[in-house]
Amino acid sequence: MICELFNHIMEKGFWNNLKRPIIGLSPMDGISDAAFRIIMSKYGKPDVIFTEFVSVEGICAGATKPLSAFMYDETERPIVAQVFGSTPEAFYKAAFVVCELGFDGIDINMGCPSKNIASKGAGASLILTPDLAKKIVCHTKKGIEEWAKGRKIGEVGLPETIVSWIKNIRPERSARKMLPVSIKTRTGYNSNIVEEWVKHLLETEPANISIHGRTLKQMYGGNADWEAIGRAARIIRQTQTSVMGNGDIKSVSEGRKKAEKYNLDGVLIGRAALGNPWVFTDKEVSLEKRLAVAIEHARTHEKIFGKERFVPMRKHLAWYSRGFINASQIRQKLMQSSNADEVERILLKP
Repeated sequence: MICELFNHIMEKGFWNNLKRPIIGLSPMDGISDAAFRIIMSKYGKPDVIFTEFVSVEGICAGATKPLSAFMYDETERPIVAQVFGSTPEAFYKAAFVVCELGFDGIDINMGCPSKNIASKGAGASLILTPDLAKKIVCHTKKGIEEWAKGRKIGEVGLPETIVSWIKNIRPERSARKMLPVSIKTRTGYNSNIVEEWVKHLLETEPANISIHGRTLKQMYGGNADWEAIGRAARIIRQTQTSVMGNGDIKSVSEGRKKAEKYNLDGVLIGRAALGNPWVFTDKEVSLEKRLAVAIEHARTHEKIFGKERFVPMRKHLAWYSRGFINASQIRQKLMQSSNADEVERILLKP
């Protein structure tokens, strides 16, 4: 294997303990924040949960605001921190941050199609630079191993703002252990090259590879190519790395069928969970229950982020308020709300 800076034993961690098929919550930028994940865990309890992604270069520059994505509740475990970037040394340092915060794993984003991300050589752009992608995985693993062996976070050149933020958020020290490294990616950049691409990734022995069945060029349009995911799975299945599929899954039952048909370890559910944590239970709930949880979600968001950062909550409220009489009028009111009390008044006295 190419990661010569450390031993070659694959660390699977919690991935080995999950019941198959795994039904996980897909990471979604600007959506899967701390409040959203708490609600998902309470009412849906996905088998594995990922955070929003955080820039490793931003961490190394001392940016603490994006680290709010790394706040989590113990009920979310196993919880995996997702990171993105294009600088191997920054991934090495960011690994210390993830380890110090007590996450169960670290996931490298090699699939984001955003122009702002891809233009900097990160996200799905790494599909075009497999050597860099492999180097990134190796440096991430190196950081985890050195932390597990006792190297201190203050010794790797991280800004003091980052080190202090971690101490304030998690004053107790996490047990030093090896964390599994996983990868989330797509089937290709401009065209489908998933079979060639996963062979590159497998050289670094990741614990898991999650594949979104679209290329970067497709963004989120069209239909996910599950046949391509299946072809990649046949290659990955020849190794100890587990494989999960992602794209257009609308229910647990559909996810289980996809996992069986394409010989996957599991699937990730994304957009179908918006305003609907019960998607992970395959149960329908009453409108009364849905709106009550919308209020609870708003209060959880306000408690974590404060009233001054309530605006991002509005899109979640829009997702909860669908499919019933006067839903559009209620959504219009919710889009003007600025705190949880207002949300409660709107939903209980529409």
